[in-house]
Amino acid sequence: FLYNRMGYWSDWSIPILVTTAAGFTYITVLLILALCHIAVGQQMNLHWLHKIGLMTTLITTVVTMSSIAQLWDDEWEMVFISLQATAPFLHIGALAAVTALSWLIAGQFARMEKATSQMLMFTAYLAVVVALYLVPLTISSPCIMEKKALGPKPAIIGHRGAPMLAPENTLMSFQKAVEQKMYGVCAGCYDGVPFLMHDKTLRRTTNVEEVFPERAYEHSSMFNWTDLEKLNAGEWFLQNDPFWTAGSLSRSDYLEAANQSVCKLADMLEVIKDNTSLILNFQHLPPDHPYYSTYINITLETILASGIRQQAVMWLPDVERQLVRHIAPGFQQTSGLKLDAERMREKGIVKLNLRYTKVTNEDVRDYAMANLSVNLYTVNEPWLYSILWCAGVQSVTSDSSHVLRKVPFPIWLMPPDEYHLIWITSDLISFIVIVGVFIFQKSVPDIPLLSCRWRLGSIRTYNPEQIMLSAAVRRSSRDVKIMKEKLIFSEINSGVETTDELSLCSENGY
Repeated sequence: FLYNRMGYWSDWSIPILVTTAAGFTYITVLLILALCHIAVGQQMNLHWLHKIGLMTTLITTVVTMSSIAQLWDDEWEMVFISLQATAPFLHIGALAAVTALSWLIAGQFARMEKATSQMLMFTAYLAVVVALYLVPLTISSPCIMEKKALGPKPAIIGHRGAPMLAPENTLMSFQKAVEQKMYGVCAGCYDGVPFLMHDKTLRRTTNVEEVFPERAYEHSSMFNWTDLEKLNAGEWFLQNDPFWTAGSLSRSDYLEAANQSVCKLADMLEVIKDNTSLILNFQHLPPDHPYYSTYINITLETILASGIRQQAVMWLPDVERQLVRHIAPGFQQTSGLKLDAERMREKGIVKLNLRYTKVTNEDVRDYAMANLSVNLYTVNEPWLYSILWCAGVQSVTSDSSHVLRKVPFPIWLMPPDEYHLIWITSDLISFIVIVGVFIFQKSVPDIPLLSCRWRLGSIRTYNPEQIMLSAAVRRSSRDVKIMKEKLIFSEINSGVETTDELSLCSENGY
C-alpha cells in the first residue's frame, strides 16, 4: 500500500507491533504500581512525565486504530479468528487475574464505612466475576473437537513459489517450492511470451528504474521479452528483505538469488509439471496491447504444450470460462468470488480461492458437504494454519510453506469434555479463593495483632499536605513552607508531637 503511493518499500507491521507492545507494557506497569498504592492505602500522585506518556500512548493508539480501520478494514476479521485460537487460554488468564484482584477488592470493601459504597463495589466486582465464569458459553473454536473428527492436513500451495526462500515469481522460487514438496504454486502471466509478474509495473521486483528509467511506470505487459531479459529480478529481494529471511540464505543461495531474472511461464511449468499443481491467475492487459484479444489463447497453448496434467491446473480468472472449458476441459475451474454451492454448480466451478477472513467454519462444512473444496490465502502462521485445519479447510496458499510443512498436528486440540472439565474446575477454584479472601479480609480488622502487622508492613496513609510535601521535598518555595506549617499545626491540634507516633501500635490497635 505504501510502496504504491510513496515508492518506498518497508514492512511497517514490525515497527507498529513494537511500538504497540512498548506502549501497552508501559501502561500495564503503571496499572500494577497503582494497584500497589491502593493495596497499601497510599494516595496516587502521578508524575507529569507519566501524564504525558499516557496521553501520547492514548493519542497514538487512537490515530493508529483509525488508520487501520480506514486502510485495512478487512483485518478486523482477524480479531475473531485469533480469539478462536486464544480465547480458551485468555479465559484462564483473565480468571486468574480477577481472582488475584479479589485481595485488593476485599480489603477496600472491609475498610469502607458506607454500606452503599460497599454494595456498589461488591456488585461491580461480582458482575465481572460471573461474566468471566460464563464466558466459555460464548467461546466457539473449531479446535474444541474430538481428535478422531480431525480431517486430513490441508495441502500447502506456495504463493508465487517460495517467496521467503527466494525472490517471488522467479525460477529459483518455484524450484524451492518443489524442493519443499509443496502441493502447488500460485502464479500470474502477461505478454505475447507469457511471463510471471504480480504487480502492474516492474518497479518493486526488478531494477527497471535503473535499466529503463523512462519506462519505470509503464505496464509490465508492454515490455517485450528482449527487454525483460535485461532486468534483474533478485537484487530487490536481498536489499529489501521483505520477509526478514535473506540473512538466513546459504552463500550459494544468496548468489543465485542475486542473479534471478523475470521467469517465463513455460520455464516454470517445466519445473513443476511432474510434481506440483498450479493455481493460475492473471490481470487484464491494457486495451492497446497487441495481444489484448488473444492472450488467453496464448496462455492456454503454453500450458498445454508443457505437458502438465490438466487436472493439476486450477484456472482462477473469471473471463472466457466457456473457451477454457472447450480447449482444456480437464482444468479445475476455480472462483475468486464467494458463491453458494448451487451457483457454483451452475457455473461448473469445483473450487473456491478466497481470503481466510471471507469464510466461516459453517461455510467450509457446507462446501465440503456439496463436494466442493476451498483454498484460503495467504496463511503464514502455524496457529492460523492449525485453526483452518480444525475447520476442515482442504488447502491454503502460503508465503511460509516451508514452515507450515513442518506442522505435524494442530498446535492445540481439545475434546469438548476435557475443555468443560478445565472450565468448571477453574471456576470452582476461583470461587473458593475469592470467598476465602473476602472472609479473611473481613476478619482481619477484628484481630489486633494481624491488623498491627498489616499496617506496619505497609506505607502509611498520608494527608494531602504530607503527599504534596513529599512530592516537593527537593524544592524550596513559599508553597513548601506553607505546607510544612499546615502539617505541624494539624499534628499539634491532633495532640501528636511527632509524625512517627502515628505508626505506634498497641494490642488494642492504634
